[in-house]
Amino acid sequence: MGEKKVIVLDEYIAMKQKEFPRATGDLSAILRNIGVAAKIVNREVNAAGLVDILGSIGRTNIQGEDVMKLDEFANKEFISSLSLSGLCAGIASEENENIILVDGHNKAKYVVCIDPLDGSSNIDVNVSIGTIFSIYRRKNLDDICSEKDFLQKGMDLMGAGYIIYGSSTMLVYTTGYGVNGFTLDPSIGEFCLSHANITIPKVGKIYSVNQGSYAKFSEGVKAYVDYCMGISRDEPSKPYSLRYIGSMVADLHRNLIKGGIFMYPATSDAPSGKLRLLYECNPMAFIVEQAGGRATDGHRRILEIQPTELHQRTPIFIGSEEMVKTAERFIERYETVGA
Repeated sequence: MGEKKVIVLDEYIAMKQKEFPRATGDLSAILRNIGVAAKIVNREVNAAGLVDILGSIGRTNIQGEDVMKLDEFANKEFISSLSLSGLCAGIASEENENIILVDGHNKAKYVVCIDPLDGSSNIDVNVSIGTIFSIYRRKNLDDICSEKDFLQKGMDLMGAGYIIYGSSTMLVYTTGYGVNGFTLDPSIGEFCLSHANITIPKVGKIYSVNQGSYAKFSEGVKAYVDYCMGISRDEPSKPYSLRYIGSMVADLHRNLIKGGIFMYPATSDAPSGKLRLLYECNPMAFIVEQAGGRATDGHRRILEIQPTELHQRTPIFIGSEEMVKTAERFIERYETVGA
C-alpha cells in the first residue's frame, strides 16, 4: 500500500479555487498570506519562554485590556503580511481603535478583520491561544475604503478562520463550503490537511462558560447553567462536563471537534456581553454554522446582527445545534427581549 498523499494548505486552496471558474484568486492569496503570518507567530509562541516576548508592554488596548508583548508582535505581523499582499484595502484589528488603510490599494476588493491573539492572558502560563480572522468583500469598489466596508453582517462573510497554537498548531477555515482543518508539520514548515469536512455533533457533553460570573447572569442563563450541572429546577438532566480555558479559540475548537456549547452571556456589569462581534463572534459563528452548528446571542442569530461600530460587543451562545437551542429555550422561558 502506498503512503497517503499529504495535501498542504497552498495546494488545497489552489484545488478549491479551480472549482470556481469566476474566482480571481485574491481571496485565496489572502488566505495564504494569513497562513504565512501564522507560521511566524507560531515560531514566537513556541519560543516565548526563551526570548523576551513574555509579559505586558505596560499599556492597554482599545478594549481596556493589558497589551501583552506577543499581542503586539502578532498584531504587527498579521497587519504587515496582509498589507504586503496588496489584496485587501483595509484591516480592522481588535488591538487598534481605527481601521488601517493599506497604502496604494484603496480599490482592492477585500477587507480583513482580525483578533491577532485571542486568549492572550494565557500566554505567560503556557495555555493554548489563537488567532481569529474574517474576510469581507467590499460593498462599493468605487469609493475609498472606509469603516462602512467593515460594518457588514456576518452572513456576508467571504471567508473566516482561526489558528490555534497548542500542542500542535492548526489552521481551520471556511469560505462558505464546509470547514477544513490543517495541522502545521514543523518538519516541512507547511500546514497539511488533517481534518477534512469538519462536522460538529448535534449534541455534546461539554459546556464552556465562566461559571465564576454565575451571580451576574440573567435568570434564564442561570437556569440553563443549572441544567448543564444536572440540577435544573425545570427539566431533568444529566450533568455535562464543565471545560473552560478562557480562550475562545481553544474552547470552541475542542467543542467543534467533540461537541459542546460555548457561552459568553451578558452580565449585570457587561449588559452587552464582552466578546467582539466583528473580531470574534461573526467569524466563529460562520465557521460553526458551516460545520452544522448554531450561534445566537440568546435571541438572534449572530450572523444576522447588523454591526454599528467596529468594536461592538455581543453575548454569544455557540456550538452544537441542540445544545444552543436548549439554551435559547431556557432564556425565552425566563426573559423577554429588551427586558
